[in-house]
Amino acid sequence: MSVNTKLMVVKLGSSSLTGGDGRLRPEKVGAYVDQMAGLAREGCRIILVTSGAVAAGFGRLGYAQRPKAIADKQACAAVGQSLLMEEYARQFARYDLPCGQLLLTQDDFSDRRRYKNVFNALTTLLSRGAVPIINENDSVAVEELKIGDNDTLSAQVAAMMHADLLALLTDVDGLYTANPAKDPQARHIDVVEEITEEIAQAAGGAGTERGTDRPGRGWRGHRAGHRRHEDQDQGRVPGHQRRGGGGDLFLQGA
Repeated sequence: MSVNTKLMVVKLGSSSLTGGDGRLRPEKVGAYVDQMAGLAREGCRIILVTSGAVAAGFGRLGYAQRPKAIADKQACAAVGQSLLMEEYARQFARYDLPCGQLLLTQDDFSDRRRYKNVFNALTTLLSRGAVPIINENDSVAVEELKIGDNDTLSAQVAAMMHADLLALLTDVDGLYTANPAKDPQARHIDVVEEITEEIAQAAGGAGTERGTDRPGRGWRGHRAGHRRHEDQDQGRVPGHQRRGGGGDLFLQGA
């Protein structure tokens, strides 16, 4: 991360926050919070876009594993969202950092009045030293109001707030020409200068079954017409388990 980064949008996917059983792992949440708190001490403002509500809720509702039916996932998200926020609040409290929750749908970006309300809420939270924590409102969003995934949501938030940096944590260490878990010939793409059709097609699906976001949709989001600030950087960084269960991505210069 550049020392000049003033506002950073971080996207954390389910695979970065869960264990092999698909359940939320508090130690992983804590490891990422440790790094975000370190950035906050250096003067960087953080907006967090996070998945994990279903992962936090399905066990509490008695499911043995993550459900697949939409109604079941919506119920799990309804229960899990409060549990997810409780965990984030507990972790950020170790650094005396308040955090606030915003649950959004596509209407919040397409309706001008709601767009301004979201912008004003985020601006106020940041000005008061809080960490806004954003997720899609999966419990109530119908198909036509769904944003789609948190890669796209984080890109829209970064464009809205004119963020200096958008960091997308994934279950692979960047963008490849194909899924490296399935294709040994897949090549790593270090820098994307232009979002071409070939780049969009290379994105593929989630690297693990726990992942809920498709590794290419954030790129497609910009290509589809999301406004991107001319000085904004975007990067895909690995969310692999390392120190304390989280990736050292921020400290290594994401």
